[in-house]
Amino acid sequence: MTVAVPKSLGEALGLLAEDPQAHVLAGGTDFMVEVNYGHRQPGTVVSLRRVDELRGWRRDGDTLVLGAGLRYVEMMASDLAQLAPALAQAARTVGSPQIRNTGTLGGNGATASPAGDTLPVLAALDAVVTVASTDGERSVPLDELIVGVKRTTMEPHELIIAVRIPVAAGPQEFLKIGTRNAMVISVASVALVVDLNRHTVACALGSVATTPRRCTEAEAMAIDEIDWKLGRIDDPRVYETFGSMCAAAASPIDDHRSTADYRRHGVGVMARRALMRAL
Repeated sequence: MTVAVPKSLGEALGLLAEDPQAHVLAGGTDFMVEVNYGHRQPGTVVSLRRVDELRGWRRDGDTLVLGAGLRYVEMMASDLAQLAPALAQAARTVGSPQIRNTGTLGGNGATASPAGDTLPVLAALDAVVTVASTDGERSVPLDELIVGVKRTTMEPHELIIAVRIPVAAGPQEFLKIGTRNAMVISVASVALVVDLNRHTVACALGSVATTPRRCTEAEAMAIDEIDWKLGRIDDPRVYETFGSMCAAAASPIDDHRSTADYRRHGVGVMARRALMRAL
């Protein structure tokens, strides 16, 4: 196995242009599991750990530009958590401290697992992903980037370099259930984003479809029921209806972690609780 450790984005993109079949290593939290179980047998690896251009984040007006190398532990930091609270909540649920200190936002997106914890949050925030190659950069909405289970529209020689999301303009929530209380792969998850300025509600589900699933009908119902002057919903029936509509939007399966029925029920409970906490 050949391992290349580029020190700049240009060098990394050049290596992928020379060998599009090379395997990209970001945090390695999914990559190494596949290697250890024999599901991935890389001949050439391009490690991104020394590419400083992929690190960190910045605020650009009402938009946050998050580097692909942003680690979960950095998403939890108070300065970013105030601007993207649901992302911080999702990051807190990821694995162990060791995993949170190495796993990255770009890696979560490129892996495109239905159980990826940041993906429902990014879907609810209408995230736009910046993808780069030696040919230049392009911006791709998340729902156009992730098209199936561990399938994206990226070319082999491309890298995710950044993700753009709006600065929080209202309450956000992320809830997740698993087979135990910590260090667990998601059985189902819900991300909720309320924008008090634009009068919008967005809710996305994880682990209950092949890609992050938006609950568009439930969103529209909630928007009509909110007292936007007060930023609240007083009728408890609205919360129950919202949960039921989100559950109906899910397309879960039976697998070794859960039944489809339990996933659907869990989505309904979490969606109701998320809306109640927000409003």
